[in-house]
Amino acid sequence: MQVPVIAGAIASAVFAASTLSMLAKALRTKDVRSYSPANITLANLGNLIYMVYVLDLPPGPIWALHLFHTLSSALMLLWYVRYVLLAEKVSREPAGMS
Repeated sequence: MQVPVIAGAIASAVFAASTLSMLAKALRTKDVRSYSPANITLANLGNLIYMVYVLDLPPGPIWALHLFHTLSSALMLLWYVRYVLLAEKVSREPAGMS
């Protein structure tokens, strides 16, 4: 293996590890109110656009890192919609309505 590929693999693992604690806490507590909806939305949009570039590269660490970031961002968006937006909507409904 070449040094740049090894460095890319190590960096991908470090970046993923830095995000895993955030995802674990969000999954465990279901509390994602502190996350910015604009940041989550832009991260997902950026991942979709960046995918055009990544898919043009040969398979390697960047594919793994991009896949991880894409799935992480998508999960945060899903959880934000489910645990914040939908929860607020339900709490605003008058009693007896569903």
